[in-house]
Amino acid sequence: MELRLENITKRYSKGAALAVDGISYTFTPGVYGLLGPNGAGKSTLMNIMTDNLPPTSGKITLDGAEIGKLGPKYRAALGYMPQQQGLYDEFTGEQFLWYMAALKGLSRAEAKTVIENALQTVNLDRDRHKKLKGYSGGMKQRILIAQALLNDPHILIMDEPTAGLDPKERIRIRSFISEISKDKIVLIATHVVSDVEFISKEILVMNGGKIIRDGTPQALIQDMEGKVFETIVTEQEHQALVEDGTKIAGIALAGDKLCVRVVTDTPPALGEVSQVRPNLEDVYLWLVE
Repeated sequence: MELRLENITKRYSKGAALAVDGISYTFTPGVYGLLGPNGAGKSTLMNIMTDNLPPTSGKITLDGAEIGKLGPKYRAALGYMPQQQGLYDEFTGEQFLWYMAALKGLSRAEAKTVIENALQTVNLDRDRHKKLKGYSGGMKQRILIAQALLNDPHILIMDEPTAGLDPKERIRIRSFISEISKDKIVLIATHVVSDVEFISKEILVMNGGKIIRDGTPQALIQDMEGKVFETIVTEQEHQALVEDGTKIAGIALAGDKLCVRVVTDTPPALGEVSQVRPNLEDVYLWLVE
């Protein structure tokens, strides 16, 4: 299976900046992490990939066929979890999934089985009869994940799937996504780098409507070797680093001083400096912030 983007461009109005600027990329089964700040174009790109929004130019093909021509066949192969979706407050969780199953064209027999599986997968089995207006933010995220899985999609696109989940649920959902990705293309857009660092075969960093860097997590991290340091500094020295525009990845107390993690081409000139191993958050800070 191959999902190919060819020079995808989106401009919302004449004279406006490009929301998506000439993106070409080929996806095959596995997990892809899509990282980028607000306004980078991630949601626009995903709306184009789900055929909810036409591109200004360019095309997307699935195994050589344009998705616009595939129509219902493409949508049948697709699962989409938006970042925000209007939920019917008076529906229970189970009623919402039955409604979504009907929209996806599932038979009653098919729907019964997949709804049971989906509720168990997202750990909402005991809350199935609770009205959605009584769901917490994390529970609403999980019911949106469940609806995206109902048709056993070959392509699963998820926008901030773990927002609002507690650490235990985040790990559970990440593990599940990793398990099902063997025969699916899974694209996860997130601001939480740890959600994709260990399960993604490829990371795409997006900014200004473009993919500015892509590669395996290991390759991206390796490129940062020699650019990440920790330095033990005073409050005044820390302030000097801030005023110099140093990219600071983290701060921790170190007795009466501060341990500051910095991302830079050259070791900082202040404090007790040591080189440390980079991680994907350092990569993101270096490329985007």
